[in-house]
Amino acid sequence: MTSPELSQQRENFCYRHPDRQSFVLCQRCGRTVCPECQTLAPVGVICPECIRESNARAKAAQRPSARTRLRRLGQDQRPLVTYAIIGVSAILWLLQQVTGDLVTGLLVYHGIYSHIGSGAFEPWRMLTSAFAHSTVFHLAFNMLTLWIFGRVLEQVYGHLRFAALYVVSALGGSLAIALVAPNTTVLGASGAVFGLFGAYFVVMRQARMNTMSLIVLVGINVVMGFVIPGIAWQAHLGGLVTGALCSWLFLWESKSAKPSRKGLWIVAALGVLIVVGATASVSQLPLGIAG
Repeated sequence: MTSPELSQQRENFCYRHPDRQSFVLCQRCGRTVCPECQTLAPVGVICPECIRESNARAKAAQRPSARTRLRRLGQDQRPLVTYAIIGVSAILWLLQQVTGDLVTGLLVYHGIYSHIGSGAFEPWRMLTSAFAHSTVFHLAFNMLTLWIFGRVLEQVYGHLRFAALYVVSALGGSLAIALVAPNTTVLGASGAVFGLFGAYFVVMRQARMNTMSLIVLVGINVVMGFVIPGIAWQAHLGGLVTGALCSWLFLWESKSAKPSRKGLWIVAALGVLIVVGATASVSQLPLGIAG
C-alpha cells in the first residue's frame, strides 16, 4: 500500500497526466511517467519528451550540412549552369519585349561604357550584353548552340569552371569590340558562344579527335560575320580566342598531380584583366570617337 505522504507528493504523479500516480522515472530527464507515457529503453524507460528530442537529434545528424549539399551540387552531372543561362536569357528576352527599349538599354554594351571620363562608366555591361538579344532568332540560335556545346563542356569542366569559361569568353568578346570597334553597340551571347567553340576545339585536340567539322562550322560563322551586316565579328573572334585560352588553362590545371584550382584562379584574373584592358584602351580615345 502507498502511504498518504507519498500519495500527496506531486513528483509522484505523471508529468503529462497529473491524475495518474506513478513511481517510475524517465532514465534521461527524471520526469515521472505513467504506464501510458513510458517507452522501453535498453535500460529503464523514456518519456515522450526525450523521445521527441532524440528523434530530432537523429534527423539533424542525418541532414547534410550546407557544405555537403554544395559539394553534392558540384558533383551533379546535369548541366545546371547551361540550363540556368538559357533560362535567364529567355526571361530577359521576354522582359525586353514587354518593356520596349528599357531593359535592352540597361544591358547593351558600347565603348562609351568603358570610358572613365564619359560620365557613363558601366563596365559590367561587357557581361550583361551577353544576356540580351535583338530577335527571337538571335536568341534561339545562340541558346541552341549553348545547349549543344554547353552540356558537353560542363560535364568536362564542372559547373564552376564552365560558368567561368562562359563569363570570361563573353568579356573577351566585349574586349574585342572595345579594341577594334569602340563605337559599336552590341548585344547577344555570340561572343560567349564562340568561346564555347574555342573551348571545344581545345578539348577535341586534347582527345586527338578530328576537328575538321568544327573548323568548318566556326569558319562558316566567322564568314557570315563579315558578309551579313549588323553582326559583330569582332566579338566572335574575341570570344573564340578567349574561350580557347580558358579551356587550355583548365586542361593544364587538370594535369596537376594534386587537386588544384590554379587554372580557375588564372581564368578569374584574366576576366579582371580583360575589363581593365577595355577600360584602358577606350579611355585613351576622345569622347567624340568612343561616344
